[in-house]
Amino acid sequence: MRYTTRIKPINHLKANAAEVLSNLAEQPEYHVVTQNGQAKAVLQDIRSFEQTQETLAMLKLLARDYQDIEAGKTMPADEFIARLRTAQ
Repeated sequence: MRYTTRIKPINHLKANAAEVLSNLAEQPEYHVVTQNGQAKAVLQDIRSFEQTQETLAMLKLLARDYQDIEAGKTMPADEFIARLRTAQ
């Protein structure tokens, strides 16, 4: 993928919003929107955005779990299951 084809000035976005959104629907990726020659925002289709958010949420959970393991806040699975059974 060529990143240069994904860079669009804000004036292009203003003048061609419907076309840009249609292209995003057909090719779900992203556009980097520039203003005065500098990157200011990223525009992506909603499906890709939702997938990104779900991935970030999963990575946060994994990072928290890893911190718990490092801090010794874990127990063997059989002990955990036994506790669950006695709690019922």
